[in-house]
Amino acid sequence: MENREEFIQHIQQGYSSKGDHIFMGAAMLDGQPVAEARVKIPLRTLNRHGLIAGATGTGKTKTLQILAENLSDKGIPCLLMDIKGDLSGIAKAAEDNEKLRSRHRLIDFEFTPQRSPVEILSLSDQPGVKLKATVSEFGPVLLSRILNLTDTQTGILGIIFQYCDNNHLPLLDLKDLKKILQYATDEGKEEFEKDYGRISKASTGAILRNIVSLEQQGGDRLFGEPSFEVHDLIRKTPEGKGYINILRLDDIQDKPKLFSTFMISLLAEVYSEFPEKGDAENPELILFIDEAHLIFKEASGALMDQLESIIKLIRSKGIGIYFVTQNPTDVPAEILSQLGLKIQHSLRAFTAKDRKAIKLTAENYPLSKYYDTKEVLTALGIGEALISALDDKGRPTPLAATMLRAPMSRMDILTEQELREITGSSTLARKYSGDIDRESAYELLNAKISKAEKEEARTKAKKERETISRTTTRKRGSQRQNPVIKVLTSATFIRGVMSILNKSFK
Repeated sequence: MENREEFIQHIQQGYSSKGDHIFMGAAMLDGQPVAEARVKIPLRTLNRHGLIAGATGTGKTKTLQILAENLSDKGIPCLLMDIKGDLSGIAKAAEDNEKLRSRHRLIDFEFTPQRSPVEILSLSDQPGVKLKATVSEFGPVLLSRILNLTDTQTGILGIIFQYCDNNHLPLLDLKDLKKILQYATDEGKEEFEKDYGRISKASTGAILRNIVSLEQQGGDRLFGEPSFEVHDLIRKTPEGKGYINILRLDDIQDKPKLFSTFMISLLAEVYSEFPEKGDAENPELILFIDEAHLIFKEASGALMDQLESIIKLIRSKGIGIYFVTQNPTDVPAEILSQLGLKIQHSLRAFTAKDRKAIKLTAENYPLSKYYDTKEVLTALGIGEALISALDDKGRPTPLAATMLRAPMSRMDILTEQELREITGSSTLARKYSGDIDRESAYELLNAKISKAEKEEARTKAKKERETISRTTTRKRGSQRQNPVIKVLTSATFIRGVMSILNKSFK
């Protein structure tokens, strides 16, 4: 009993948030929940980023759901990367049942089913708000990653972007990019060689082939206008609830490089556009990246440096980024060290490699006299997790093996009819539904080429006229006789000479 009271005091002191917070559940002692040991996450520290990890089927998605719907309820918008397609149920209230009620009696929590305001976003032809960005907004580094370009080809793409900047040629979609690549080694070859050096036609040809391959995979839908405005991610309802923006990626999960690169581009845009907030009471926006290992897989050094910089600096804008993955080792150590909240579900120990990963994972958490972390990691049940957060003053809280509350929203996906109803009533979907094809590099280069061709035709016609004129002048000149020769060859002159000669012989 004394150990229990000491444990309760230990947890209460560590999680005694004075400001607004999210209630996650009750800490467990000897495998049983202790209702008085309430685990609460302060809102003001949620911009310090976080991690939700655990083996398949341990409840990571439901934990993400708990965080997102509670943030929304407190007026904080979220963006969720829904790779498996199982998060849309947040838009509908949960079905109350005895199983849920008995769970919440154990942690002394009154469960109230409710829905959250949701926007469905899409990178493809699926229903929802269409997310697009211009080629210029992506930039040469991220675009090179999507196109799988070599270092040489990436350098050429950088020159292309520089030329377009210098000559005020907007790069909006892939049509623009293909046109400028063709121009660089055809009509504009001399211009490029003069200012930027020779560009290999073989290299531009390889880039063009990769662009065509991307188009065949549907990647062309990522580029163009209207370009998505990141401030639309922080909308609230008239009642003050934050929208949960769900980016559905289940139809392009076999193209991880495509959406992971778009994700990094979006993060860079958010960082660029949002103002500094400092240590505010509430975050401005929280982003949850499911299957986070796909972002880090095969990422170049330049991209990793860019992502690491964004993670370090973006929290001052009030933006929190949460990675959801199976194992913490999926996240590079440089980024893992920046994550303030860690929610670790159970891990499996089937192989020597698994046991090594568990040992490394346990070392990421504070020491606790109440838990053997390595053992707890394999003993946690579904809906249970080890939690380590930051308190109001930014200090790590005690490690708490927690029985989590359940989501208030549906723990299942929406039907196609329900999805259509949400997108059909969305003002944001209507805003981004059309395509805009304004004058850009494609049209400007075509006009430039057309003008050059007309100028060349005029010059050629002028030269032809001058050549004809010179030829005609020469012909006329050859037909006009010299006056002296004309006199000497005239009939009168010849007769006179002959008459003189005849008289002389006589």
